[in-house]
Amino acid sequence: MNHLIGQKIAITSHKPQTTRNRIQTVYTNKECQIIFLDTPGIHKAKNKLGEYMVNVAEHTLKEVDVILWLVEPSSFIGEGDRTILEKLKKVKTPVILVVNKIDTVEKAKAAEAIEAFSKEYHFTDIVAVSALKDQNTDALITEITKLLPEGPMYYDEDTVTDQPMRQIVAEIVREKALRLLRDEIPHGIAVTTDIMKQRKNGLWDIEASIVCERENHKGMVIGKQGAMLKKIGINARKDIELLVGGQVNLKLWVKVRKEWRDSDTYLKNYGYKDER
Repeated sequence: MNHLIGQKIAITSHKPQTTRNRIQTVYTNKECQIIFLDTPGIHKAKNKLGEYMVNVAEHTLKEVDVILWLVEPSSFIGEGDRTILEKLKKVKTPVILVVNKIDTVEKAKAAEAIEAFSKEYHFTDIVAVSALKDQNTDALITEITKLLPEGPMYYDEDTVTDQPMRQIVAEIVREKALRLLRDEIPHGIAVTTDIMKQRKNGLWDIEASIVCERENHKGMVIGKQGAMLKKIGINARKDIELLVGGQVNLKLWVKVRKEWRDSDTYLKNYGYKDER
């Protein structure tokens, strides 16, 4: 999605359940306008945050004109994939299987993946792409366009998202934490943007809080003599400066909120609330 719209809006990492909210982005060319809704992955929820994420994904399946199911080029269909397949069988919306990262495997492996998934579900279309290498993404846009109903242009051609800037900043910080911290910590992390102001000279002052569930996790986020927190901040600041188009003075704080993922109040405060 980031590649298609030409700007980083949704964060990425190798860890599952990276996306927690529904993220809306807008792609516009001379022929069409496509509104993409990136949702959390469907999985077995272990807490209220997980339940919220699955509910967001399942409701979105019923609201869109086309579903894109993004998979990696592997012929192995795991338990998580089968859970998704069962959900797809219950909706009447056209489904395009998008096999991403084809640049990382031989053509035969990609073909095996396509064959394996084709046996499980009758997809409207299957498109193999590499978002990183920009391979076949034009074909994906073409196939999506064929399935969309005619309608008005909802956004001007310069709009790429309706996400608030503060939310994007918080997600950028969370992405850097996801990429740098050990596996057991990131799932229990939330990030809030507390202050975001621009000075007269153009410099942005931004303060964000990284929230974790345990005191020992707080120590890991901060690191020895603050080394890990500093590294998260340095990496986040680079992306935030590209986002705002100027210099950023970024300060990060670390807070502990025990069991926040099972607290309705904390979930709402951290932006995980159903606004349908």
